[in-house]
Amino acid sequence: MTTGTRRPPAVDPPRGTPVVRERVVRPRRRSWRQALRRDWQLYSLAVLPLLFFLIFRYLPMVGNVIAFRRFQPGGSIFGEYWVGLRYFRMFFTDPTFWQVFTNTLVLGTLTLLFCFPLPIVLALLLNEVRARRLKRFVQSVSYLPHFLSIVIVAAMVMQLLSVDGTVNQIVRAAGGDPVSFLQQPEWFRAVYVSSEVWQTVGWGTILYLAALTTVDDNLYEAARIDGANRWRQTWHVTLPGIRPTMVTLLILNIGSFMAVGFEKILLLYNPLTYPTADVISTYLFRMGFESSNFSYAAAIGLFEAVIGLILVVSANLISRRTVGTGLW
Repeated sequence: MTTGTRRPPAVDPPRGTPVVRERVVRPRRRSWRQALRRDWQLYSLAVLPLLFFLIFRYLPMVGNVIAFRRFQPGGSIFGEYWVGLRYFRMFFTDPTFWQVFTNTLVLGTLTLLFCFPLPIVLALLLNEVRARRLKRFVQSVSYLPHFLSIVIVAAMVMQLLSVDGTVNQIVRAAGGDPVSFLQQPEWFRAVYVSSEVWQTVGWGTILYLAALTTVDDNLYEAARIDGANRWRQTWHVTLPGIRPTMVTLLILNIGSFMAVGFEKILLLYNPLTYPTADVISTYLFRMGFESSNFSYAAAIGLFEAVIGLILVVSANLISRRTVGTGLW
């Protein structure tokens, strides 16, 4: 029987002997000047986007001061004199404002319910397609509407849904009576949401397909070994893998919840559909540019922006505590 070599016991140094400790050399952090000098080509790419946001997003915020001051066209750009919360009390007591506020909530909710999950579903379906030509064809057809101008999309919708349009011709061929879709308030929400789905679902699908490529194939292999079918693999592997992308896009969609498609609604609606089509953005446009009541419109716009900020911060906080991911 052989025994291994035993290590000698540790001997403490004599009392009074100085103990030499090894110094941990930490890497020296580069200053922002050194980083800028080294990677100035990359930082230069951010100059134009920063200028865009500075000029068209942050500088116009100074104009919000007229929500608290009386502004008259041709006068001072910061208003004539201070009126406090007068314009806020005006729209809080205005029945028309609460009607457009309700329309904004309804259209925003419908848009979020349909336009957020459908790209995920389409991306999951395309991810299962093995024929590359078919997959590319569906992708091209689905995301091309995203690059169309909103003016063109609105013109196509108006042409299709007019009394003599394609849809009513099909209705006549089926033995029905033509329907004036764009003149009846009860049809406007369905028309708007369906056009939003057609225009935005394909572009969102591209983002989710890119996120699906980051899911590790070994996870699918392990799930198949454990006996998981395609549905369980999707639920327990695919969806958790793209969860950060889903959460980020959900927070961004919630942030634009109150700013329902202003341009498209402005092009599609008319006084007959105001009861269901008029939203905050179109209402303040009419108040500001048609009635020249810029201070009142600025107060409404500031109120809308504050609600959007609260929604973004709340959604990010809830996502951080429940899912563990967020925008910041």
